[in-house]
Amino acid sequence: MRVIAGTARSIPLVAPEGKDTRPTTDRIKETLFNILQNDIAGCSFFDIFAGSGAIGIEALSRGANHAYFVDNGRQAIEAITANVRKCHFENRADILKSEAAFAAERLMTRLPGGEHKVIFLDPPYDKGLEFPVLSALKRSGRLAEEDIIIVETSLRADTEPFSEAGFEIVREKKYKNQKHLFLRERKA
Repeated sequence: MRVIAGTARSIPLVAPEGKDTRPTTDRIKETLFNILQNDIAGCSFFDIFAGSGAIGIEALSRGANHAYFVDNGRQAIEAITANVRKCHFENRADILKSEAAFAAERLMTRLPGGEHKVIFLDPPYDKGLEFPVLSALKRSGRLAEEDIIIVETSLRADTEPFSEAGFEIVREKKYKNQKHLFLRERKA
């Protein structure tokens, strides 16, 4: 696992030990960032259920202003901290050991208004853990029309609950074993 492009290109990253984290492959990461290429520069990037932090670090390497890494696992926080240091992004990163929904709402209310956000959620598949985070983001009242939310989920995941939660799927990208859903808050 490594940084694909940008200022930290080719720097190898570490992942937490064990089976709780499934690092995103380089091919999928590259595809994701090709889709997001016009949205990353200057954004605030949220890497929620961050694992190794590889997605948020890729965003920083490609020009995100700041990244917020959220995970509640001790080994994940240690890996994220090591990876951020290795890439010299300490002054552009906040790492939070916290429950995801609580951290997401707290972060949203702390950000200055008008800041473009890209929010990436990679929860354990098929457990519904993304929905409390989506509710917290909505409750914050700070989602802007141009903000993008990406949820990595299993191929078999039902998309109807996202609509029920008040979000519209603007794009879906399927891979061999998972998919990325690109969401925006549905305005009343």
